[in-house]
This record gives sequence, structure tokens and C-alpha cells, in this order.
Amino acid sequence: MTETKHNPADGIAYANGAYMPLAEASISLADRGFVRSDATYDVAHVWKGRFFRLDDHIARFEASMRGLRMSIPHSATEIAGIVTECVRRSGLRDAYVFMACTRGVPPAGTRDPRLCQNRFYAFVQPLVWIANDEQRRDGLKMIVSKTHRIAPEAVDPRIKNFHWLDLTMGIFEAYDRGATVAVLPDGKGHVTEGAGFNIFAVRGDVIATPDRGVFEGMTRRSVIELAGEAGVTCEVRPVTLDELHAADEIFITSTAGGIMPVTVLDDRIYGNGKPGPVTGRIHDLYWSKHDAGWHATPVDYGEPR
Repeated sequence: MTETKHNPADGIAYANGAYMPLAEASISLADRGFVRSDATYDVAHVWKGRFFRLDDHIARFEASMRGLRMSIPHSATEIAGIVTECVRRSGLRDAYVFMACTRGVPPAGTRDPRLCQNRFYAFVQPLVWIANDEQRRDGLKMIVSKTHRIAPEAVDPRIKNFHWLDLTMGIFEAYDRGATVAVLPDGKGHVTEGAGFNIFAVRGDVIATPDRGVFEGMTRRSVIELAGEAGVTCEVRPVTLDELHAADEIFITSTAGGIMPVTVLDDRIYGNGKPGPVTGRIHDLYWSKHDAGWHATPVDYGEPR
């Protein structure tokens, strides 16, 4: 019998207290994280051998666990060590880094979530992009979905979660309408977010991003921090659908893509189909700071522990 050989660069996982090829990692089918979407997670990335905002990602992950009344027997330092070891073992210099906490398996005969032992998982794989090279350079086609985002009164989107059916329906609708991405409205005349990204509307030298009903993404946070240096004013507030359609420029932000221009929204072409100057300035500043080591944590690719 031929032994299967795994390429570490295909992905490394940490599950049930051990490191293993990503293809071999699993969770129990009875875990509430699987059968009830009772889980939280966070996604960081490694770029050119350095984590970006790793401490911030872990702090947000810990806040999400507290929000869902979960806990794991790992400190922030230990979580950082585990995901770093996954990256080290993979050898990847550009990587998608995932960490999750599931509720766990309830004891037989009960569904009391308080009785579950929460479980921690992590994995790394080659960096995943929302858009391809051409789309990130030349712009994305976007629609405003007919599907409404889950209301924050129902599920707090600031806690990263697997409740993606509304976002997934938006993805299907975008493809059906010849677009790549969809932004979801809140049903009250405002925009929220899309699948894995936040949105910014540009008018003159003012950029605006929704303040409610959205996951507060790390790249979004970076843009807010860099706005002054980019020569713009950033407003975090409600953004109406009419304002978005009337914007001079639109861009989206994500760990899986950075700053990405939108050049078509609901068949309206922006900037003659090319990324606008404000988007360009913010994009270039973000990546130049990124490459210079802003919020960076280098990975030691020495021998695995």
C-alpha cells in the first residue's frame, strides 16, 4: 500500500491538540459548531513572511469568544504560538490563517450549551483572495443584493460567525446578474457589508463606511487609521443606498484582498471603469505600509518545535 505524501504548503492544521496536514483535520459531526453554527472564528494573514496585525486579530477573537460565552484553555500568547507554528510548518510566506472556537459536543441526553467543552482549531493554507489580480487592479462589478443582511438585533455581526446564508445568497445573485460581489442592504435604506468585506463610499475627499450591521474588519480598521495620512476624512456612520449610488468612487476592504476598487455598481460605471484617485492613494498607502512592516510580526521559519 502506497503511503500518501502531503505537501506542507497545501496547508497545516491544529486540531485536538496536535498538528497535522490540513486534509487530515476534522471535527465531530455532533459538535454544535457544525450542527448549529455555534462557533466563532477569525482570519489573519501572513504576507511576505510576516503576520499582519496578529495581536489585534487574536484580541478580536477573544472578544468574540467572550461574547458567545465560550472559553478555551489557551492564552493569547499560546494562540499566537499555535498559529505561528502552523505557518512555520507549512513554509508559506503568503498565507491565510484561520482560528476557530466551536461550542463542542453536548453530553448525551442534553442540549445544554453550558455543558459543552469548547474546542479550539486553527489552520493555514495558501493566501485566499476575494478577487483575482485583474479585478483587484482594474475594479470589481458589484450589485446591491435583494437579500437583507441579518439584523444586528438578531445576531451581532461584530462577533465573527458562520451565519453566512444571507451573504451566500448575495453571492449567487451577483453571479446571476453578471457581477462578482454583492453588498447587502439592511432593509431600512442603508448598506451594510458583503461576503467577507466592508465597503466605503467616496465623495470628494471624504470616505464613509457603515457603522452598524457590519463586522468591523481589520482592513477597515486600517483604512480608518490611515485616512488622514492619505489626505481624506473618514466618517463611520450610516451610509444610505442613495449615497452609495451617488458616490464618486467605491472600494471594499478585506483581509483576503486589501483595498479593492469597485468600478461598476448595479450597471452604473464609475470613473470611466477605472479605479478612482482616492481609492488609488489608499490602496498604495496600505500596501506600502504593509511592505514596510506596519503592524507586522515576523515568522521564524526555523526548525519546528
